[in-house]
Amino acid sequence: MKALALDIPRDQWEATKGMSLMDVPEPELDESCRPADSNKCIIKPLYTGFCGSDKGIWFRHSFKDMIFDSLDQERRDYRICGHELLGEIVEAGSYAENHYGYKSGDIVSTESHIFCGRCHQCKIGDAHVCSDHLIIGISLDGCFAEHIKLPAKELWLTDLNQIRPEVAAIQEPLGNAVHACSRIDIRGKTVAVFGCGTIGLFTILVARAMGASTIIGIDPGKAHLEMAGTLGADHTLQVLRGSEKISPPAPDVDMAETIQQLCFGEGVDVAFEMSGSNQALNTAIASTRAGGDIILFGLSSGDYTLTDFQNIIMYGKSMHSVIGRKVFQTWYILSNLLMARGNSLQDKIYDVILNKGKDTILPFKDFDETRFENAITSHPKIILKYA
Repeated sequence: MKALALDIPRDQWEATKGMSLMDVPEPELDESCRPADSNKCIIKPLYTGFCGSDKGIWFRHSFKDMIFDSLDQERRDYRICGHELLGEIVEAGSYAENHYGYKSGDIVSTESHIFCGRCHQCKIGDAHVCSDHLIIGISLDGCFAEHIKLPAKELWLTDLNQIRPEVAAIQEPLGNAVHACSRIDIRGKTVAVFGCGTIGLFTILVARAMGASTIIGIDPGKAHLEMAGTLGADHTLQVLRGSEKISPPAPDVDMAETIQQLCFGEGVDVAFEMSGSNQALNTAIASTRAGGDIILFGLSSGDYTLTDFQNIIMYGKSMHSVIGRKVFQTWYILSNLLMARGNSLQDKIYDVILNKGKDTILPFKDFDETRFENAITSHPKIILKYA
């Protein structure tokens, strides 16, 4: 079968980019040789989403060690990428069929973090931070292929009569925004979103659907701010890029004061840091009112500096880190939001973030590396279509 994969040796990581469309063996269920296959399904992808994590792999910014360490353990030399899936089950193992009720023809999405079910976190309901998890498309073969084998416990039935397929394919990243917005109660609260990339834009959509009263979008890019306004941000503020390659950790005082004045002179109730910038984090903290909350989702490696640390404590500000999705609590909230009448969530995702499919929905079978790279650097979200 065809698959989009990373097939380079470890020592070529820094000198290359992209992924290769290559021929690989099809996955199969064989319960006689592999009893664990009874709890798995073979799925034919219909649509898959290209994530910021995939972009990090494409440009060799992220996940080097996780990919190559897992390949060394498997004694293999390529990793099929991709973890945002909408697909059709073509074969279900005996346990997957008898226990979970899955059968050929079922339409499913998937949780991308393969949780063990045995560690302390899994046993107490925190499977999203499993001690021994694998990530589809990074430490386990992913969905950029004509077929994928996945554990039944990870799958999520999806009704295409209620959720359009292009949106259903990106339930996993949309779930990140739902998890962030449900970390605390945001009903009737003022909100600032620092970083209007893909997940930041999703956060604006979800915050509006979940009842936020005022939403402020902050980003250096004009195009992203225009989308933020279209998606429901009441105010958009542009970050002025400095000449330094790395921004200083100190907060943007002018930005913080502007946000404070938009919110009763005190600051927002909730700030979402979605960019991974040290300066954005400190600006988010400075922009949050006394007693408010800061949600941390932006990811970056290395050390961060917290400026005016004592003021976080003296003003009673709370910081919450968010990773992945609660399994499967977040998925239930997400499905209800997508299927609810009146919030136009699906239409806004398709019309604005996916640009009505123009240059954002690309055929998998006609993969062209140059065209694909142009797409992923020009749009916040790209979808691969398989039929």
